[in-house]
Amino acid sequence: MPYWYNVDTGQVETDDTRSQDANVLGPYDSQEAAGRALETAREKTEQWDAEDREWDEKGSTPAG
Repeated sequence: MPYWYNVDTGQVETDDTRSQDANVLGPYDSQEAAGRALETAREKTEQWDAEDREWDEKGSTPAG
């Protein structure tokens, strides 16, 4: 059963209780993973930002 994290209420929801798509993150495989949705999103954003910075730095150096 997929689980969802409702960003408005801070509650974990199932398909039966799920709010509108704009208000939820997921799906997640477990209630625990859904409960950590904001932490996971923050970690992924930080990782992607670091990758973007690395990409930008490589792209700004002249080719040898």
